[in-house]
Amino acid sequence: MSELNFPHLKIEFHNVENHESAKIWWVSLSRPEALNALSREVLSSLAQLLDVAEKDARLRVLVLTGDGEKAFVAGADIKQFEAMSPKAAEEFAREGQALFARFESLPRPVIAAVNGFALGGGLELAMACDWIIASESAKFALPECTLGLIPGFGGTVRLPRRIGTAKALEMAMTGSQIKADEALRIGLVNQVIPAAEFKAQVLAQAQLLSQRAPGALSLIKKSIHSGQECSLREAEGIEASLFGRAFESPERTEGVRAFLEKRKPQF
Repeated sequence: MSELNFPHLKIEFHNVENHESAKIWWVSLSRPEALNALSREVLSSLAQLLDVAEKDARLRVLVLTGDGEKAFVAGADIKQFEAMSPKAAEEFAREGQALFARFESLPRPVIAAVNGFALGGGLELAMACDWIIASESAKFALPECTLGLIPGFGGTVRLPRRIGTAKALEMAMTGSQIKADEALRIGLVNQVIPAAEFKAQVLAQAQLLSQRAPGALSLIKKSIHSGQECSLREAEGIEASLFGRAFESPERTEGVRAFLEKRKPQF
């Protein structure tokens, strides 16, 4: 795993407790001079990272964070917008949406560890993750309207699904920043953690997820995301089908047997 090396990404591998080869990947986006803004090179590196992550059975949890203490991701690289044509802008948005959808559909838990500003594309990237854990210093916004633009990487799609239409319209139409405690109150983030304990507690949550059956977690992601796109009855049909699929897995055998034998399962 030490061979993974992509521009503007720093990658650490943490061992999973009681598993010889399983790993937690701690991935820091690193463009400190630009507050980790999403340049085309950063987006390309994230795509290459996913190419590996999607195939590596040793991966249990992927954590995305920002290098340094100021920003998770401060947004897109605005310099590239000045000469961008409408057609090129649409293509850029579709490319970004497709990339972020890959994080959403990755068959492993993905945690956004937001340690500072998550603005524009940074918030959109965080919302494509399964969990958002925020440092007390984190701030969130979709400020595109202040540039005469709108969010293009899924911001107007995922934000109302997380916090409701009214609050999503308020955030997107004012561009105003909200602090971590407000983000927790409205359901945008899962947890807020003091800065001094941030990495340790995020890793503790990742370890917890790493002990759960990876195949089951993949099916849970699929059921929840698929179910949001259809009616209640259709969503229940998807859930029932995936419930049946879980019974095909050795994880089910181990999990049920461990419960009956009053021991911890080994997934």
